Amino acid sequence: MLGSARAEPMTNLFDWRVAVVIPCYRVKKHILNVLAAIGAEVALIYVVDDKCPEETGKFVLEHCKDPRVLVRFNPTNLGVGGAVMVGYQAALADQVHVVVKIDGDEQMDPALIERFIQPIRNGAADYTKGNRFFNLNNVRNMPGLRLFGNAGLSFLNKLSSGYWDIFDPTNGYTAIHTDVLRELPLEKISQRYFFESDMLFRLNLLKAVVVDVPMDAKYGDEQSNLKISKVAGEFVVKHARNFCKRVFYNYYLRDLSLASIELPLGLLMFMFGTSFGLLQWWYAASNDLATPAGTVMLSALPTLMGLQLILAFLAYDIGSVPRTPRHFK
Repeated sequence: MLGSARAEPMTNLFDWRVAVVIPCYRVKKHILNVLAAIGAEVALIYVVDDKCPEETGKFVLEHCKDPRVLVRFNPTNLGVGGAVMVGYQAALADQVHVVVKIDGDEQMDPALIERFIQPIRNGAADYTKGNRFFNLNNVRNMPGLRLFGNAGLSFLNKLSSGYWDIFDPTNGYTAIHTDVLRELPLEKISQRYFFESDMLFRLNLLKAVVVDVPMDAKYGDEQSNLKISKVAGEFVVKHARNFCKRVFYNYYLRDLSLASIELPLGLLMFMFGTSFGLLQWWYAASNDLATPAGTVMLSALPTLMGLQLILAFLAYDIGSVPRTPRHFK
């Protein structure tokens, strides 16, 4: 039962302490079921009340007697990312080894926690995240708007984060080794809905290994606070910003390679070719003139060469996805 004390946490291969962070905002009717489903492999559970109008944190203190549960109250609403950072900081202070983040709305099955920490414990990853698109049956059952939105955001995330082998970037079911967590600038990570994508960007700068964990999608009667129409423009701008930062840090500030030349040269040639071609087309159409073959070639050649150089850069970038976990160094 929820009100009874649980057994002592299980001892795993390396005697690691596992903590769970649950940001809470309007999840009062779900939170006790989520807490009750968390297994004995977890040593500490941080419930972070993000100035919840339902007073979820107070409700947990009154109705949950699990000694592992610690409630934190944010004096102001920080957003889901800000609430998670509060939980992360508490976990670091308590010297745990792995921190798992799940939501309090029952969309994320706590029974999967062991699956998320296993790649980290085995030295295959520094950070794991859920992927609801791995199982094709889940894709068929997913709402069309959510499916389309996640596909678009996943592509933008690949560009901005540099993790070309992962999908479903807004999935909030994650686990991270605290050796890597300590190196992240938590105060700089986006506090609102962009925080999962911003985490991936920051992890790439550390050359941390990120692994997708297949999971089923659950959609019940809970209402999402994320409105795609309101954040789409913000996400595009922030992804573009992170892409520029990542390219500058990884290809010019830290190191120089052939890819460092391919991208700017390719962009210049592509923009010149397309701009010149459009200008000549407009001039010829306006004056009812035929465009000379040499003019067409002067536009087509740099456009094609620029596109080839950009694709070469992307191929290099895809091959540069981190493969060696930091916490095993």
